[in-house]
Amino acid sequence: MTRILILGTAAGGGVPQWNCGCDNCRDARSGALDIGGNQASVAVSADGEHWFLINASPDLRQQIANTPALWPRAGLKRHSPIAGVILTNGEIDAITGLLTLREGSPFTLYAHDRVLSILKSNSIFNALKPENVDRRAVALGETFVPALPDGSSSGLAIFAFAAPGKTALFLEGHDENAEGDTLGLVVTDRSTGSRMVFLAACAAITDELMSLIEGADAVFFDGTLWRDDEMVAQGLSAKTGQRMGHIAMSDVIPALADTPIGKKFFLHINNSNPALRPDANERKTLEAEGWSIPAEGMEISI
Repeated sequence: MTRILILGTAAGGGVPQWNCGCDNCRDARSGALDIGGNQASVAVSADGEHWFLINASPDLRQQIANTPALWPRAGLKRHSPIAGVILTNGEIDAITGLLTLREGSPFTLYAHDRVLSILKSNSIFNALKPENVDRRAVALGETFVPALPDGSSSGLAIFAFAAPGKTALFLEGHDENAEGDTLGLVVTDRSTGSRMVFLAACAAITDELMSLIEGADAVFFDGTLWRDDEMVAQGLSAKTGQRMGHIAMSDVIPALADTPIGKKFFLHINNSNPALRPDANERKTLEAEGWSIPAEGMEISI
């Protein structure tokens, strides 16, 4: 059985975002609505004792503090149940949390060569010393089995595939559109065969993507915006969702309506998204179609 912990559901900046006065951020900040969110990340485990983070958000220290399953084992002076981190892109909201894990507990870092090169080029990530953090390249179209600290199998098999997306924001204009910029993951429990698909960023639904999603027991899909021009319409940005590498929820829902999927979740939700509001028509629409926005701290088993 695969266990999935929801550590964060928000897009970059979280909710409320530090410099945003939109309706959602205002109401989250005041407490008028309980819609606050840490930046998107989940943890997965086949045994409930060793966990693999998918992406390391800037909110990771607080996410670990909020999650007893990720605390050091009782009676040990130094310990962490975090056996590894799997990166799906090189964006700031996926890699910054790695620096929270610099205090010497060993873990394995899995990422595409593209993202590993981004980390290597920035000396601040040398804080993750090689004797503690083994960096392993993930190849597109291949399955790897993440290992536990003693070298044994984690019980999970992970298939990495290229997802339609974009280069990390801080590389735009310098080093763009390289293979490995945006990954999706298919995580399979080797004992039960249960399967989840994780896509924190996705710009389009392709035939290949549909074939990977079909029959999954759980899907975690990019829910950044409700509509493509959402941030433009609210006066928050000149960028559309497509410009940022994200397909809108309102396009995902009909595109996958006839695809057999077990549990359907949106995450990586921007502060501008009206679906954050429990009473919004957009929220009612997605829930009527079998989708949900998971609560942070929730554990899901498949």
